[in-house]
Amino acid sequence: MWGGVPMSRQSVIDRIIAFALEELASGSDARRRGLVRHICLRWPEAPALSVVFAMTSAAATLEDTLKRDADATEVAPLAYRLAAILAADIFAVESMGQRPATAQDLLHFWRRVDSYFLDI
Repeated sequence: MWGGVPMSRQSVIDRIIAFALEELASGSDARRRGLVRHICLRWPEAPALSVVFAMTSAAATLEDTLKRDADATEVAPLAYRLAAILAADIFAVESMGQRPATAQDLLHFWRRVDSYFLDI
């Protein structure tokens, strides 16, 4: 079960990782920068830390598979940086008592407190 919904054959985290890989490999700076926001909008019931995990997994996959691609060498550090900033937001949300934080909680936090991921 994921947020009260039965999981399909492909787990939700696998779908989030695949989506992150697709966006990071898209060649579009706008899609890359908006990735965290789009994941949270698409999977609002996902545990917030699963978004960090997906971003980190996607970055590591890009590093491993596209080592010689100049674009991949720029994209992986961006994904790691976004994941680190996201982890700080999760800490803030959970410090305010919303434990465990979900992607929906992050969206609410960004609308009320820190709009970085909404503006990027």
